[in-house]
Amino acid sequence: MNEPMDGAARRAVAPVICYPVADLPQPDLALYQRAAVGAELGAEVIAAPREAACIEVPAGSYLRITSIDGPQVGDLNLFNANDLSERFYSGKTRALHGTHVTTGDRLWSSFPHLRPMATIVADTLGWYGIDEYGGSVHDVIGTRCDPYTGRLLQGTDYHHCCHSNLTRGLADHLGLSLADAEPHIHDVLNVFMCTGFTRDTGQYFMKASPVRPDDYIEVFAEIDLLAVLSACPGGDCGSEHTSDTAPCHPLKMTVRTPIAGALGAWSSPTRNAYDGTHGL
Repeated sequence: MNEPMDGAARRAVAPVICYPVADLPQPDLALYQRAAVGAELGAEVIAAPREAACIEVPAGSYLRITSIDGPQVGDLNLFNANDLSERFYSGKTRALHGTHVTTGDRLWSSFPHLRPMATIVADTLGWYGIDEYGGSVHDVIGTRCDPYTGRLLQGTDYHHCCHSNLTRGLADHLGLSLADAEPHIHDVLNVFMCTGFTRDTGQYFMKASPVRPDDYIEVFAEIDLLAVLSACPGGDCGSEHTSDTAPCHPLKMTVRTPIAGALGAWSSPTRNAYDGTHGL
C-alpha cells in the first residue's frame, strides 16, 4: 500500500485527551485516607490458588487485597451488592483514567448507573510507574483468561481460568446455578498484573508482576459492594496464564471499617443523572 503524500502530516496531528480528568467529580482522597488510618478489621477471606472467593464490602468501608505468600495476580469483579445489574465497567474506567489505575483513580459502574463504585486509596506498587516496555500495574485492559479463548487457541478445555473461577465463586456465594451466574461475570480489574502494548505490533503483553508478599491495593467502597476475586492460574503472569504450569499463591481480601464519625457527612454517590430518554 502506497503512503499518501501527506502521510507524515496526518501522523503528526497532536492527540486530544477524550475525557479530561479535571472535569470529573473529584473524590475527597484526603478524607478517605485519614479515615483509613484507624479503620477496624472486619471480614477476611482467602482466594486459594486457581480459585475465587467473594466478600461483601459495605459502603463507607475499605477493601484491601494483599499478596500473602508469593507473587500472584488476581482478577477482580465488583457488583452493587444489592443489584447485580450494576457492575464494574472496565472500559469506561480505562477511558477516564487510562490503561492502568492507582491511588486516586476510581472504579466506575456500568450503564445506566455510571457512578463511582470504589476509589483507590492506597497502592504499594504505585512506585512502579511505566517501565521501558510501556508496562504498568493494575490493568483495566485485559478481559480475564477464559475457557472459550483457550478452546480456540489450544483446542482443550481448562476449567480454572479466571472466568470459570469467578463464575463458580459467584454461583457458590449467591446460591445460583453456573448458567445463571455466568452472564454476570464481566471484564475485570487485573490486580497486580503488569501489562502493556508492544510498540511495533500493538499486541497486548504481560510480564512478571513486581508484587511481593505484603504488597496491597486498597479501595474505599462508594456503594455496597460484592467483590469476587480469582487468584489467576498464571501466578505472576510472567509466562502463561491458562494452565496449571505456573507457581500460584493465595490472595487475601480484607474489609476494614472506619471508626464512627471518621467520614463526617460523606454519603454514597447517586446514580447518574442522565434522564434516559435517548432523544425520544
